[in-house]
Amino acid sequence: MSIPTRRSFLAAVAAACGSQCLPRLTDSAMASAAAGFEFKYIVASCMYGYMYLGEILPEVAQCGASHIDIWPKRHGNQREQLQDMGEELFLSMLQKHKLQVGCLTQYPLGPFKLQDDMRLAKRLGCPLIITAGTGQKGLAGAELKKAVATFVENMKPHLAVAEENGVTVAIENHANDLFETADGIRYLNELRPSANLGIALAPYHLPQDAEQLAALIRELGSSLQMFYAWQHGDGCMTRLPKDQELLQMPGRGPLDFGPLVKALVDIKYQGWTEIFMHPVPRGIPILETAQEVTAEINKSREYLAERLKSVAI
Repeated sequence: MSIPTRRSFLAAVAAACGSQCLPRLTDSAMASAAAGFEFKYIVASCMYGYMYLGEILPEVAQCGASHIDIWPKRHGNQREQLQDMGEELFLSMLQKHKLQVGCLTQYPLGPFKLQDDMRLAKRLGCPLIITAGTGQKGLAGAELKKAVATFVENMKPHLAVAEENGVTVAIENHANDLFETADGIRYLNELRPSANLGIALAPYHLPQDAEQLAALIRELGSSLQMFYAWQHGDGCMTRLPKDQELLQMPGRGPLDFGPLVKALVDIKYQGWTEIFMHPVPRGIPILETAQEVTAEINKSREYLAERLKSVAI
C-alpha cells in the first residue's frame, strides 16, 4: 500500500467535500511559507464569464481573496452590470460579502480615456486600473525606447488625475502592442515618471522561460502592480478541448512557476496576484458553473502554495 502524497491527499479531500474545503488547506500552507510572504490574491470577474455579480461575489472568498477585479465586455460584463445596477447597490453587495474592488480592468478605453474610471475607482475605494498601451507593435531598440518615452510624456496629464484620485494605472504587456516585449516593459519601468504608473505582468505573452521571467520580475521591482499567474500552454486564440485550454493555468501547463514565485518573494512583492486564463470564445466562464471555476482557481492556488513553500525550505 503506497503512502499518499500531500498533493494526492488534498485532491482526495477536495473531491470529497468540494472547493470550500480547499482554501483553509492552502491558506495554511501559504501562512508558513517564505518568511511570512503571502500572495495578495484578487479574482478576475471574467473568469466567470458573463455570470451575474450576485453569483460571482460569494465565490471570491472561497478563492482566498477579499478583492475582485471588475472586467468589461468582451471578456466579462461585470463593469456593465455595475453601471446598470448603480454604485449604491453594487457597494451594498460588496459589503454583504465582505469584499472590496481591488482593480478595474479597462482595455476598451485604452490609456488616455480613463479619467472617469479613475474617479469611479476613488468612489469605490479601488487602488488600481489596468489597461494596455497604444497599439503600436513591432518596434525594437532605440525606436522602441523613443516610442515608450513619447507614451510616458502623453500619460503625464492623466497620471496627474490618477494621483488626485489615489489610483495607479498599470499597463499590461499585451500582445500586438507597444509593450509586447520584455524590452518594452523594461523601458516603461525605466522611464515612468510617477508611482501612479505601474506594470501588470502577464507571463502568457512572453517567452515561456521561467528564469528569464524571474529575472524580469526582479528588474521591475516596485513598479509591478499586478502579477497574472498565467502561462501560455496551448494558447487561447482557437477553440481547444477543455483540458488543453486549461493548460494556461498554473500547475496545468509546462511552465514552472517556482523561479517566478522566488523572484516575487525576493522583491517582497506587495501587488495583486491574479490566477488567470482566457476561454474561447471570450465571455464564457472557464468552466460551466461558478463552483467549478472556483475549484479550478483553487487547484492553481494550491500549486502556487507548494512553490512558495519550496522557496522557504
